[in-house]
Amino acid sequence: MFEFTAATINLRGRTQRWLARRHLLVGQIVDRLPDIIALQEIDLSIGQGRWVARQVNIRLSGDGKNPYRIIQVRRPGFRHFSHAIGIMSRMPIIYHDTIFVGYDGVACRANIELPAGAAGTRRQSLDFVSVQLHHGAAAGEARLEQAMNLVGWLNEKKRVPLQVIAGDFNEMPESGSVNFMRQTYRSAVAEHRGRDMYATYPTNLVQPQPVPAACLDYVFLSPAVYRVTRAGLFADKAAFDDDTLYPSDHVGLLVGLEV
Repeated sequence: MFEFTAATINLRGRTQRWLARRHLLVGQIVDRLPDIIALQEIDLSIGQGRWVARQVNIRLSGDGKNPYRIIQVRRPGFRHFSHAIGIMSRMPIIYHDTIFVGYDGVACRANIELPAGAAGTRRQSLDFVSVQLHHGAAAGEARLEQAMNLVGWLNEKKRVPLQVIAGDFNEMPESGSVNFMRQTYRSAVAEHRGRDMYATYPTNLVQPQPVPAACLDYVFLSPAVYRVTRAGLFADKAAFDDDTLYPSDHVGLLVGLEV
């Protein structure tokens, strides 16, 4: 067996006090050290993803290029030209690719090399996917279509049995797209804790309050992933001197997995 940790966090781009909250985000990544992280709402115009990866690496090793590597995928369309999703990994990446899931949505996949002996084989790999589904209260059908496109892509004839899909689904646990995902995948949080989180959005960064709380973020696992060893929140701590300053408007998720 091989155990690792996976996380997901929506960065919220450069909006809502990014310069004030960026070091808070970096510090909470360094504190928890996930082996791999799905990132959403990266702002390419300010080099946000690469800045975060470099700052984490410098704090850990003094080397801006190690131990984390980042891959980023730009969203299609002029309206989202500076927006991206990505993956930060300190696990070895064999290759990475992209699918456009419709409605200006994109998913990024990194095929991760696992050590010998993982999953009961001499050598095995795992697909880790970062995704964000369409935003908007009235866009449930669009998100369902996106989820169907994503699952179809991941389960083509060259399917990798070990799959982890993490990100901002922009829907509650009882929604159509999330229920569709459950037909093929397990929610890591629900499996370990008995239910999905009550809410991953908003944090107190969103002002003025109140904003309706909702669970929008998930980590889904294929049946071949053996066990969830832990599941909880990530990047969820306010600044010690300002209870309205958080790493993002979402809290992230962090799960421990055995394969």
